[in-house]
Amino acid sequence: MEIPCYQVDAFTTRPFAGNPAAVCVLDAFLDARTMQSIALEKALSETAFVAPRADGEFDLRWFTPTREVDLCGHATLATAHVLSSVLGRARGVMRFHTRSGVLTVEPRGETLAMDFPARPTVPCEVPAGVAEALGVTPIEAHRARDLVIVVGSAREVRAMSPDLARVAQIDAYAVTVTSRGDGEDADVDFVSRFFAPRQGVPEDPVTGSAHCTLAPFWAARLGRTVLRARQVSARGGEMGCELRGDRVTLEGSAVLIERGVLLL
Repeated sequence: MEIPCYQVDAFTTRPFAGNPAAVCVLDAFLDARTMQSIALEKALSETAFVAPRADGEFDLRWFTPTREVDLCGHATLATAHVLSSVLGRARGVMRFHTRSGVLTVEPRGETLAMDFPARPTVPCEVPAGVAEALGVTPIEAHRARDLVIVVGSAREVRAMSPDLARVAQIDAYAVTVTSRGDGEDADVDFVSRFFAPRQGVPEDPVTGSAHCTLAPFWAARLGRTVLRARQVSARGGEMGCELRGDRVTLEGSAVLIERGVLLL
């Protein structure tokens, strides 16, 4: 069996930045064990598998190297880029049927705008050991799917060097560290980094799903619904965010860097 496979850098306009995702274009889904094995072989934070539906829409699933996940922003962006800009198999708004419901992606010139569910936070106590695991001084903590730790400056987010073995012991799906944009990051509204060692992703370079939480969090803090975000990992990446009630629009660019065929 030959499976077309593409690698795309998402949430960036240049190669070797943003977040790389693999996209496997199928006629129908393979069994879950095989898709998981492909994701492990690709060894990226996510591999997307997309298959057409009879109604002209698409089914979409995402796998980390160790498990299937419910929502992935950068691999959705990568998939939409492959279908629209690389293969020409989609025109206008694309509709993806996923474990998080129907997600739509709309081309907007050089960018793609994704409609995702918002995941608001609730305040919580800073869990014991978090400061030591992350190497930061938490100001406050909040929970949604992820534990969100707020710190005092973008510089602190950039400079942190967490102990990932200790981060994996934190009782959370993943940990996001964030602050308001300032200093060299004063041109954006907020910055973040994202760590999910429990999911087989030590640090994710640019995380769309995390911004389903960060967008409503910072919209409430800053008093506006349209925001600019930067994830300050080593690769780095940016996206536009717009809070629309219980939905979030995440907008970004993507770059194809590799195409090939998987042989099974």
